[in-house]
Order: sequence, then C-alpha cells, then structure tokens
Amino acid sequence: MRFLETAAVWGRMVKFSHSVFALPFALSGAALAAASDGISWRQVFWIVAAMVGARNAAMGFNRLADQSIDARNPRTAGRELPRGALSRSSVWVATIALALLFVVAAAMLNAACAVLAPVALVVIFGYSYTKRFTWASHLVLGLSLAIAPVGGWLAVAGRLAPEPLLLAGAVLVWVAGFDVIYACQDVDFDKRSGLRSIPERFGIGGALAIARGLHGAALAFLAGVGLVAGLHPVYWAGLALIAGLLLWEHRLLHPEDLSKVGVAFFNANGIISVVYLLVVLMSLWLGRVGGVDGA
Repeated sequence: MRFLETAAVWGRMVKFSHSVFALPFALSGAALAAASDGISWRQVFWIVAAMVGARNAAMGFNRLADQSIDARNPRTAGRELPRGALSRSSVWVATIALALLFVVAAAMLNAACAVLAPVALVVIFGYSYTKRFTWASHLVLGLSLAIAPVGGWLAVAGRLAPEPLLLAGAVLVWVAGFDVIYACQDVDFDKRSGLRSIPERFGIGGALAIARGLHGAALAFLAGVGLVAGLHPVYWAGLALIAGLLLWEHRLLHPEDLSKVGVAFFNANGIISVVYLLVVLMSLWLGRVGGVDGA
C-alpha cells in the first residue's frame, strides 16, 4: 500500500498524464515507418517502454534541477519535492531507473536506437538548465519532445527519412509554442529570479504572438509530412481539425487574462496529439485499403 501511495505521488510530480503529448507522436512516427517496413507487437511494446522511461526520467530530473526554483515560486511551491512529499534520494533512484529503462528499451529495438539513446538523454536532461541562460529554452524543450517521432521511426525502419524529420520539426515548434504560453504565468517571477523565457524577454503580448507563429509553422511541417508521405485525403481533414483546435487554444488567451492557460495547455494540446495519431493511422489504413481495392 505504501508503495502504491508513493507511486501515486510520483505520478503527480512528473505529471504522468502529460505523456499524452509525446507518446502519440512516437507512435505516429512508428506507424509511418511501418507503412513500408512493417511492425510487430514486440516493437510497439519497446517503443512505449522507451517513451515512458525517457519522458518520466526527464520530468524527474527536471524536478530535481528546479527544486530550489520551484520552492521560491508561489505557483510551484506546492510541488512534491519543495513540500517534502518525496525525498531527493527517492526521486534520484526513480529517475535513474527510468533512464535505464529507456536505454534498455532502445537497445531492444535496434542498433541505431541503442547508439542514439545516450544522446537523447543528454538533450532531455540538459533542457532543465537552459532557462538559466537563454530565452530560447522553449525550443530546447521542443527539441526534447521532437526526439519522439524520430525515435519511433528509427525503431521500425532503422534509418532516417524526410517524414520523421518533418514530423520532428512540427513537434519542436508545436511544443515550443505551448510552452511559451505556459511560461506566461511566471513572467514576473522569472524577471525577479533572473530566469530566461520568451515572455520575460518579449512580454506577454509578444510571447503570445510568437506562440501563434510557432503553431503556424507546426501546421506547415505537418502539411509537409502529408505531402512527402502521400497520405490519404482524410489526413488533410484531420489537419484542418488540428488547425481549428490551435485557433481555439489561442482564442482562449489574452495578455490581460491568462486564467484559461491550463485549458489551453492541457486540454487543447492533449487532444491535438491524440487526434494526430488517429488521423495518421486512419490515413495509412484507408490508403492501404484503397491501394488493395485498386489493384
């Protein structure tokens, strides 16, 4: 029972539910590769294991790196480490175990994933320190999650191609955009603490404009995926839906009223990632059915 309680506290600390942001894109990358290379349930299992390990190890490391900062910020002072609900030693143990899970899972997939796994860990752990010296930290966070679709593709195909790189570009600017929005909540604290962010550098109004530009770029990258992969027309219908969700997300926000940042951050973006995976799967299935019927 004690273990389950601790696991629940850990899950809240790393926001395990936010795995929905990255995992669908890893699976989308794998699905796009599977269209030509095929895929097994064994590969799916290890892809999911790698994503769970990497994402939650990154969050655990971030909470360790930011403990003192979180303790000073009224918005984050109630997090599990600052208030003592978890000890640093226990978080370190769990973080290392999850990182090892990621490395093992990558090695179980293929040689390319095994070789690149340590590089991925450097990127995702390194992000935690970037806001101390650059306002472009949001782009580094985007890069951390952009590893997901490339990893999913490599896990299946074992080689790179334009499709996963375009999808990685989309994830990079999409994540950076919603992280800019989220960071608007801490602009005053960041200024007092000497932390760097786009809202701190350009103001909330400028930051929201930059976020809109980043999300526009994400749609362009996603369109590139559809063109290069030759996806079924349903993909473009899905892309129109995603564009509508992004528009809704930005209409919720105003420089003078950030009360709906939580809705924009989790609801809209969580829906977008899942919708994208479903659209990719449907596009590939319909394209296959159409190809078979037309043969």
